Amino acid sequence: MKTLIQTIVSVLILTNLTSCKKDDDTPLTTCEDKVIISASEYLNAPDHHLTINNIEIKGDCLVIDFGSSGCDGSTWVLKLIDSDVMIETYPPIRNLRLSLKNEEVCDAYFTKEVSYDISKLQVDGDKVILNIKGFDGLVWYEY
Repeated sequence: MKTLIQTIVSVLILTNLTSCKKDDDTPLTTCEDKVIISASEYLNAPDHHLTINNIEIKGDCLVIDFGSSGCDGSTWVLKLIDSDVMIETYPPIRNLRLSLKNEEVCDAYFTKEVSYDISKLQVDGDKVILNIKGFDGLVWYEY
């Protein structure tokens, strides 16, 4: 009887471990847009107010959840811009910012999720730290 119970418990544990997969681990197959690497764009692109709520990396996509005020967010123009300067540490650090052009004049607040292909940010080695303006903390991009 004791062996039967142990066998059933073992099968249940094994089934649970092999049948569940977290959605967070699933890489995106395509990103919505590509990162722009440009010192002048980094300095001069629109910088309207936004709040970054969350950032995660799925494969080579940087997924950003952010919010801003507006009428419905349909006219927002977004760009993820790298400063084209790498800080030589280990691992190296790249500075980025999410540029928002928002000309909507309404008091409503909307959140959106966008994704960017960041594969062009890879450097020698297997990781780089992304320092994203307006986001508390550093994002580790491992490839």
